[in-house]
Amino acid sequence: MSSSKNNILIRNGRVIDPASGFDGQADIAIADGAIVGVKDIPADFSAQQTLDAQGCIVAPGLVDLAARLREPGYEHEGMLDSEMSAAVAGGVSSLVCPPDTDPVLDEPGLVEMLKYRAQKLRKARLFPLGAITRGLKGEILTEMAELTEAGCVGFGQAEVPLTNTQVLQRALQYASTFGYTLWLRPQDRDLGKGVAASGPLATRLGLAGVPAAAETIAIFTIVELMRSTGARVHLCRLSSAGGVALVRAARAEGLPLSCDVSINSLHLTDTDIGYFDSRARLSPPLRQQRDREALSAALADGTIDALVSDHTPVESDAKTLPFAEAEPGATGLELLLPLALQWGEQSGAGIRRALEVVTSAPARVVPAVGGARIAAGEAADLCIFDPAHEWQVSADALKSQGKHTPFAGYALRGRVRSTLVGGHVVYQA
Repeated sequence: MSSSKNNILIRNGRVIDPASGFDGQADIAIADGAIVGVKDIPADFSAQQTLDAQGCIVAPGLVDLAARLREPGYEHEGMLDSEMSAAVAGGVSSLVCPPDTDPVLDEPGLVEMLKYRAQKLRKARLFPLGAITRGLKGEILTEMAELTEAGCVGFGQAEVPLTNTQVLQRALQYASTFGYTLWLRPQDRDLGKGVAASGPLATRLGLAGVPAAAETIAIFTIVELMRSTGARVHLCRLSSAGGVALVRAARAEGLPLSCDVSINSLHLTDTDIGYFDSRARLSPPLRQQRDREALSAALADGTIDALVSDHTPVESDAKTLPFAEAEPGATGLELLLPLALQWGEQSGAGIRRALEVVTSAPARVVPAVGGARIAAGEAADLCIFDPAHEWQVSADALKSQGKHTPFAGYALRGRVRSTLVGGHVVYQA
């Protein structure tokens, strides 16, 4: 074992492994990209590199189920390189990207090229979603089997609602037959055309509203079709109390339904739009306090599986416009960990659940990621962070090319010191 060039010993850290419940001081030995010992280090192990994690927490690398990398097609908004750098700086070792690139991820060659370019960068692991329909046009189903072979872990329509219920039913039947998962953002096309959540604030500001029914009607339809097809569905970025109630009922019934919530919807409400602040122009739109409380409770009790960054780098020209005209989206990869920790503390869910919703819980949604566990034999995808380090969110401090976030100016606690992917140190502060 001692002959490997890449043996790493992580010493003096507090190891938290949400999957097993382990939480305690322990050293971790890594050889050939895998963990070979936690606490009990093999006698013949010798390290070429030692990382001192004194005062830090060692957790599994984060798994982000919603991160747009803007490639292929939007290279000026977020080159693969800069967004992958943002990911590892945020402790994210695995990320899922939606298919709304340009061209759309609807052909195996495009998926293979994207995966190859990501692998060459040797930063985070990339797990693409394929498009359900060609060109995301909602008409003709893609060749899901070929896309799966090329490396797709599921299929979605990104932000484009599937308006033809028959096409949705066919997609679910096909997915059910072959064991694929459909990733659906529940939004009714006709009700979802506004720019802010329906309510007193949108009315006062004169902004076109998106009622919560835009989400719940879509969930009703999806759940009804899940019952008849038996397909597995992941709902992306739940935003309303009504949506939470429907998911809770569907899961109680035993339907194979998982879901996530974004850091934006978990921490902010429509009042954060303030005076037409386009940084808070998001999709789904920020809703009211009761929705935020319902989402927080559902994340704590496991009704919602995962917390996601919903990372969407938007260039300044598209963001510094009047609120209703601004492109929706915000950067989030580097904020996922501190905002998860803040939620764990403020909600009373605790640090173990806060780390679980960004590590082992999202990994269960995408089995291809692996277990996101800290145990002998597991891949050495790890995040070492200082939980006490306070820093202020500013555009200059972000590695992403997307500099716009509604959390700008916030003081957050939790700073990544090192990120390891496959036993390689891919980021060091």
